[in-house]
Amino acid sequence: MTPLPRSFYSREPSVVARELLGTLLLRQTREGLVGGRIVETEAYLAEGDTSSHSHRGKTQRNASMFGPAGHAYVYTIHAKWCVNVVTEEIDRGSAVLVRAIEPLFGLPLMQQRRGREKLLELARGPARLCQALAIDRQLDGWDLTLGEELWISEGPPEPTREPIVASPRIGISSATDLLLRFYYEGNTFVSGRRSPRK
Repeated sequence: MTPLPRSFYSREPSVVARELLGTLLLRQTREGLVGGRIVETEAYLAEGDTSSHSHRGKTQRNASMFGPAGHAYVYTIHAKWCVNVVTEEIDRGSAVLVRAIEPLFGLPLMQQRRGREKLLELARGPARLCQALAIDRQLDGWDLTLGEELWISEGPPEPTREPIVASPRIGISSATDLLLRFYYEGNTFVSGRRSPRK
């Protein structure tokens, strides 16, 4: 459960997005520990990416995206929370959205928060994930390398590695040709469509 070091995040977002697959996203509250294995991510670039929140520059809303690597960038869309990890250096403005996890820890608590029993309905998609893990704006800017409250650690060894697929990102209206969504092929906890390009 040791948190990933800052050096892991201090790289180009597409590299971080791919290598986050298989790691563990963990959330500790007074109610208990919850979390699971990351199975789907999306990279958002600092340059040439009109779908990135940093495209038009730094604002009060996206300020955390321009902060140190290894911090959380939490924002709301359609009244639902989404969690990203900041990448590269300060003021760069790049991040990786965690789209889905395979629930592994604290399942009863996640089920209670979601009001759902089926595992596929707990954290399959960024908004569901945040609700199940109790992630909201209070964690915007949180240092993920501390290993407290919210962090990411190395995942368990996999006997057979699942193939990783790259595809266009989901739910965006521009820069739709960029292959910046990464997921495990065939994993049932992946959200949305499966349309591999490579």
